[in-house]
Amino acid sequence: MTSPDAFEGAAPVRGRVFRYEGFTADAKRGLLTCRYSLDGREFAERVSLAPGPAWNSPAARAAARLVYLLAGVSYYKTAAPPVIDLGDTVLTGREPGFLREFYLSGLGEYAYRNGLDLSDLTINSAPAGLASASPSPASEPGAPSLRPLVPFGGGIDSIVTVEGMRKRSGDIALFVVSRPGDRFAAIERPGAVSGLPVIRAGREIDPQLLRSAELGFLNGHVPVTGIISAIAVLAAALNGRDAVVMSNEWSASVPTLERGGQQVNHQWSKSAAFEESFRALLQAGPAGLPDYFSALRDRTELWVGERFAQLTQYHQTFRSCNRAFHIATGRRLDHWCGQCDKCCFIDLILAPFMSAEQLHAVFEADGGGGEPLDNPELRAKFRALLGSGSKPFECVGEVNECRAAVVLAAGRADRADTALLQELAAEVTGRPDAPADDEIEAMRHPVGTSFVPAAYSLGET
Repeated sequence: MTSPDAFEGAAPVRGRVFRYEGFTADAKRGLLTCRYSLDGREFAERVSLAPGPAWNSPAARAAARLVYLLAGVSYYKTAAPPVIDLGDTVLTGREPGFLREFYLSGLGEYAYRNGLDLSDLTINSAPAGLASASPSPASEPGAPSLRPLVPFGGGIDSIVTVEGMRKRSGDIALFVVSRPGDRFAAIERPGAVSGLPVIRAGREIDPQLLRSAELGFLNGHVPVTGIISAIAVLAAALNGRDAVVMSNEWSASVPTLERGGQQVNHQWSKSAAFEESFRALLQAGPAGLPDYFSALRDRTELWVGERFAQLTQYHQTFRSCNRAFHIATGRRLDHWCGQCDKCCFIDLILAPFMSAEQLHAVFEADGGGGEPLDNPELRAKFRALLGSGSKPFECVGEVNECRAAVVLAAGRADRADTALLQELAAEVTGRPDAPADDEIEAMRHPVGTSFVPAAYSLGET
């Protein structure tokens, strides 16, 4: 499989050495500062949370260290040198393998688009003799306290998770990361509908990254969900939360494409592979670190879409459009653009379960761009989602999930006149690999396995 985004031309010049220079945690200010350098150029990232003595606990110190380890990838990518030097930081147990995989698989899309082969990466850490005392093993879990922290992005996935957790616990908090002082309406509006408290983290990336083109940096996708996960773990440790509950579905583990026998997955840090490895690190850490799992790991996007359709209180506030999350506020839309791959996918996955009238209202609200399925000019984007073209580098569902959605939606009486949808459905049903009725039905139920503890299980519903 190839992609129109595949790199062509000579591979870019790489740097020499990326160094981890250390981190500090200021309990009085509630500020974590992570320092890095690349061939002499220095970078600093700052993460702010509520101040207090909890910053000095073993769990918070261990979580801050994880943020430091994972956040470095954003600065490494500026020149992708073959050597990473961790300085005085010691890697123990599963950490060396985990960190290498975080860089190689987490930067798979970045490497693909920039024409890089990162397989020569060497990670040097200090010898064990320089390490501080090893963390004590986590204590055996007792009766769960059920105080979940749910990272919340305002889309259908995290909304379904929140409402599922509401049936399990009366003490839920949302977790939101943004630039200090910034707010995304696409998160704030559905968050307000939930009525739940919000724990906020300010993440201030080094301003040099915002000048990447000017400074000649390489650019591309990083495993940001992994970084956010580590910050969420820190927030949970500081606030006595027993679990960080993610909203990553089964399809996040499906690669976007393959290159030379290697899988490239835009959603790698949302995958089961990342989840399992990250959980292992936390379980080897000190007592007080939260559990970490995705409530939707064994659920399809089709399952999520069907559940979200029932949550009508969110229908006029949720937004998954890419244009809602631009860093530059001047480029940030306050409505659905109705054009991007994400808009197309959300429309497609909800069309079987929400009426045409409901979806028109969603995409046209606040001057939005209109429902994508009404726009024949978006035919190529929908076909890509259905496997007739390169899958976009976006957080979208697996091909068979999308095909199932088209078949189900086209069968609705109120969609008989949606010409593009009927055209796409005819193409899907005409394929020899079209999903059978029993396969479509199976997608509306849990599939595979998950790491969800019984006390947090969403069940079959």
